[in-house]
Amino acid sequence: MNEMSGFPLKPAPFVTTEEPAQPTADSFKLNRRSFLKASIAAGGGLMLDISLPRASLASKPGEDASFAAGKATLVIGADDSITLIVPGGEMGQGINSALAQIIAEELPLDFTRIRTVPAPYGAQYGTGLQASQVTGGSSGVRGYFDYMLDAGATARSMLVAAAIQKGGDPNTLRAVAGFTDPDSGTWTPNLVRDDAGNSWISGELATEAASTNPTTSRMSDPDAYKVIGTRKIRPDIREKVNGSAVFGLDVQLPGMKFAAVKHAPALGAKVSTMGAAPAGTLAVNLDTAVAVVAADSWAARKALNALTVTWTSLSYAQQSLVDTATQTGSLNSLLSSTTSAVAEAKPAGTSAATVVSAINSQPRKLNLTYSFPMLAHACMEVLNCTVEPLYAPDGVTVSAINVWCPTQAPDWVVNTVTALLPALPRDKISVTTTLMGGGLGRKIEQDYVAQAVRVALFAKAPVKLMWWREEDFARDFFRPAAVSKIQVGLDANGAIQGWYNRIAAPSVMRSHGFVSPTASYSSFVDSIAVGSAVGNGDEPMPYADAMTRRVVDYVEQKTGFSLGFWRSVGQSISCFAVESAIDECARLLGRDPYDYRLSLLAGNDTMKALLEDVAQLSSWKSAAPPGTARGMALSPGFGSSAAMVAEVTRVASGSTTNYKVSRIFCSVDCGFAVNPDQVVAQIQGGILQGMSSARWGRMQFDHGVAQVKNFSDYRLGRMADTPIITVRIVNQGSPLGGIGEVGVPPVAPAIANAYAALTGTRKRNLPLGI
Repeated sequence: MNEMSGFPLKPAPFVTTEEPAQPTADSFKLNRRSFLKASIAAGGGLMLDISLPRASLASKPGEDASFAAGKATLVIGADDSITLIVPGGEMGQGINSALAQIIAEELPLDFTRIRTVPAPYGAQYGTGLQASQVTGGSSGVRGYFDYMLDAGATARSMLVAAAIQKGGDPNTLRAVAGFTDPDSGTWTPNLVRDDAGNSWISGELATEAASTNPTTSRMSDPDAYKVIGTRKIRPDIREKVNGSAVFGLDVQLPGMKFAAVKHAPALGAKVSTMGAAPAGTLAVNLDTAVAVVAADSWAARKALNALTVTWTSLSYAQQSLVDTATQTGSLNSLLSSTTSAVAEAKPAGTSAATVVSAINSQPRKLNLTYSFPMLAHACMEVLNCTVEPLYAPDGVTVSAINVWCPTQAPDWVVNTVTALLPALPRDKISVTTTLMGGGLGRKIEQDYVAQAVRVALFAKAPVKLMWWREEDFARDFFRPAAVSKIQVGLDANGAIQGWYNRIAAPSVMRSHGFVSPTASYSSFVDSIAVGSAVGNGDEPMPYADAMTRRVVDYVEQKTGFSLGFWRSVGQSISCFAVESAIDECARLLGRDPYDYRLSLLAGNDTMKALLEDVAQLSSWKSAAPPGTARGMALSPGFGSSAAMVAEVTRVASGSTTNYKVSRIFCSVDCGFAVNPDQVVAQIQGGILQGMSSARWGRMQFDHGVAQVKNFSDYRLGRMADTPIITVRIVNQGSPLGGIGEVGVPPVAPAIANAYAALTGTRKRNLPLGI
């Protein structure tokens, strides 16, 4: 392994996975915005634990008590190294550099020298928002922001206090990012210096600083931030470009073997018979899959292809639950189901029958149905996991398990291991989270981890298990298929007097055990399926207050597909339906979609300002270029809001007419941007993913057999497909929001609305196929 990687083949430094780090005799406690505990780090230096309190300080039934309060840790070593240990994982979203940038606002230093690493399992590492070590929900930066500021402020005051003990001038001492000697021109980073010319590097002060009694007073006013809010180049970009960054596939262990996996051809089928493993390899029966272990990955794959396996057959009932055509028919039939769970009713107590009656009494009515396919995550890095079992002297009893993998949930990994080895204490399980080549919700799942553990235990050796791309597509945890029916009644002035939205979809919440398996179908509202279709949720529908009567209900579908959390989850469904329907209302009334949306946003100043900004950014009121039309959409999500305009252009080639998404404009309000470049990058990435899924994304199964095998069957946008993207950050003083997902949902409706404006044809089924 390259030592520049930043991911050692052991748990993160300065902490042990066996017991939480204990304060020394010199420790102290501070109470302010957060609970801070300082101690001398192993090897000398300052270790500052940053408490991340949860809504409930008591652990929940069945939950690991060590997560009753979570924490992150800042370590300033005696060697002047600076390490930030955080519960979250880095999967391209830029959390590592963003948190370092926040600390550097209060602790002036060269933030590129901060090494941010994922925390090992346990020792109370966990976040207040997630109540665990899960990375998701666009929660990373906003969940840690205040705590990182306090940590920086506290560390700064401790270093200054230590410098005073060494004779520094208390009136002029200050921390600085660095200093250039005027005589030699030498740059020295991370200093505490005074006007008398005395200076110490942070490492020289760190050990003494651990015994000081500081304050946690912040010196930075948000209006005068010097580091936060500035454009910074992410330090990890260099490692990713030169190849030194370590992802899951890069992990190497002494004596490590490799395993390849093949799943049953049909979802739900199991191994019936398995032949002998080819010479020099091991074959493992994994129930719904087989694995072969060999000396290298290619040998494992060749042996796997040579292995003789027969599989059980599915019954007709089983096939119907994993067949795209059958499941699509089932979804459509649920639109007329008499059993549903009401997600929202306005006024309270309003029934579906009442709102439909109000709709039918209006002079203008719309009855619209939008459909959505299953989607794959299609991460660039295929699933992989490396497991090293350690054994007691008897050679039989497992004494410890070490796991290295790209995971969004290291504590879930521990749960997976303990489910397979219930006698193994949790503190004997080490989990090291590597960089992820995309997560998008897929790498929160545990199927590949469980397989790796089982195979390593069978081989009694360290094993890296890898899925091939075909397995990655066929055995994904998919964004569920859905249908959304919207009925609208408009009065003579175009006001929405009635709005009825029925959403039919299988439940991600049920599939992940957040709902009792004995709960009857449609007895609850799946918040993921409903998304921003309601006005009373975490991401309220922007136009809810403009609707006189509104009912949104949910009908749950039974399915055999594995379902999961996909980037923006249910927002990618609800936003397309709502924004398409609003656009159809405007066109039915003969009104400009922009003006009509403005009329519906009275009282919603945040979304109104964003809409006005994106209209100005895209020159909405000016004529579009020849053969081009514009469409718009709004989306709240994950504490932020976005307004988007897409341009679709007709491209003629001989007798063939094609369509190109030529430009996309986005105005986004995420409160304020810690690193504006990173915000823009996340929105750009969300737009590209949203465009690919909107135009071409679809997973299909024929009686349980995946029809998508590789990217040749699952098209992603290429360079030639990429529109010119313009992003503007609009800071309206809103609370800090997440940015990783809000850029995805409005892409599909903006494109669909532009296509309808250009061609006069409305596409209500995704993918759009243009």
